[in-house]
Amino acid sequence: MSNSILMQYVGFEAKALVREYRFTVREAACDPRDFTLTIPNEAFHSHRVRYQDAPDICSHKLQGELTAFANHPPQSHYRITDAELEVYHSAHTKPPRGFFKRKEDRDE
Repeated sequence: MSNSILMQYVGFEAKALVREYRFTVREAACDPRDFTLTIPNEAFHSHRVRYQDAPDICSHKLQGELTAFANHPPQSHYRITDAELEVYHSAHTKPPRGFFKRKEDRDE
């Protein structure tokens, strides 16, 4: 993705089976282009994705498509897959922190 473009999150719409996230991409030499990305409602209900993370997940997907196709991807609609949700979750989940040190970790 070139630095000469602006990717703007426009909003979302809750539909029967998916939540649809809308983005506008502006580039100096071109008219603005609209993109939609969808995440199945089931992914939210099963706690595989949090509502507050969805725009970021979609943004990462769209950035990847823009980068892969020199800012001009062949599609304007993308579906976020289970595999992409898992990759995002793995990359953005901190390991649990324990309050107490394990016995073998303590200096005795």
